[in-house]
Amino acid sequence: MSSRFTAPVVLPCDPACSVVRDGVVDVDDDGRIGYCGPAEAAPMSAAPVTALSGILLPGLVNAHAHSPMTLLRGMGGDLPLLRWLNEIIWPAEAKLRAEDVHAGMVLGSLEMLSHGVTTSAEMYFHPEEMAEAVLTTGARVVLGGPIMDLPGLDWRAMITATGRWIDADGLRFGPGERIELSFAAHSAYMLPPEALRLTAEAAAARGALVQIHVAEAADEDQKQRVEFGSVPRLLDEVGLLDGRVLAAHAVHLSDEDIALFAARGVGVAHCPGSNGKLASGIARLADLRAAAIAVGLGTDGPASNDDLDLWEELQLAAMLARLSTKDSTALDAPAALLLATRGGAAALGRDDIGALEAGRWADMVHIETDGFAFATGLAVPDAQLLSNLVWAAGSRRVRDVWVAGEQVLADGESTRTDRRKAAEAAKESAARLR
Repeated sequence: MSSRFTAPVVLPCDPACSVVRDGVVDVDDDGRIGYCGPAEAAPMSAAPVTALSGILLPGLVNAHAHSPMTLLRGMGGDLPLLRWLNEIIWPAEAKLRAEDVHAGMVLGSLEMLSHGVTTSAEMYFHPEEMAEAVLTTGARVVLGGPIMDLPGLDWRAMITATGRWIDADGLRFGPGERIELSFAAHSAYMLPPEALRLTAEAAAARGALVQIHVAEAADEDQKQRVEFGSVPRLLDEVGLLDGRVLAAHAVHLSDEDIALFAARGVGVAHCPGSNGKLASGIARLADLRAAAIAVGLGTDGPASNDDLDLWEELQLAAMLARLSTKDSTALDAPAALLLATRGGAAALGRDDIGALEAGRWADMVHIETDGFAFATGLAVPDAQLLSNLVWAAGSRRVRDVWVAGEQVLADGESTRTDRRKAAEAAKESAARLR
């Protein structure tokens, strides 16, 4: 049913990162936003009212994750990327069963919701189980089973399976279109050019997003750079950049690579926490933004981060951008907040999430402001309010979350799933993988 939400502060996450005082958000019967703005300009409504304290803002968008890896958290935590993958992660993942992925995804989805993340872009095995897990928690997901060329894996069959699933169920399905399907080509170093070309063709025929790791570590794609000049040039040559593309990490890019991404409309998922922990490098965030590339933030997997808290990525993105450019104004608090909301949606090619605007899904987060971070109150200048939210409050003050107008987190706990039972199921699965 339709409903009205009121709050002392509403952050629509429009391009200007406006602060609406004494705000109203109306949600229609379908779970989409009908109005967002000041109470004095709100239309008349007989809908029931939910009066909130604190701040109401859009759900955060995790633009790159492998959330079922909650089962692998802490494994090989002090190794560089390629050793971590070859020696620890891939051998453990070879033992995964479908029910393990389901358990790990439920736990990861609950963790993200508790931090105010309503949408995540996922690349992992057993995507059907992942979809079921997200429908259980009530979150939103863009997902794809990884397309890889490894012993025992058939990349052609993986491309075909994704295409058939989209053909059967459509690109988006579920209540409130909670599930979006994508083609998840792992990387140029894990697939031959022919696989990348066929993935591009299959995705383009269906208007689907392609998720792919690009230039994460300096030594991962040496062969491709020798032959094609760079991974972006290879992806362009095989036609993959002609459609919807999300490039995860994108750390080691040249000026020419950035210009190519900008010309082709490629979205980037910036993962500063994972990149730092694995010593992969610092992405050129300031240059990506200067080129008008759509950039969102990603946690990467909880085995390489090691959590799913996108608020930490906001802070790391801003700090690393400032350090790498030696410019304390390189990324301010409003811009960082937009990376985690509107920017993440744009990177995914979505205009129906990431902001509180008429027509978008009512994915919303309530931030309680009775803690230390807001001890000076809400009646402070807008810039100070946003700074306190981004730098001081973070995920600690998330209290309630709605997805498509449905409350899925109430006072910090899931309304749909028992967190303790989910943790126990994940614990049992994780014990098999060691």
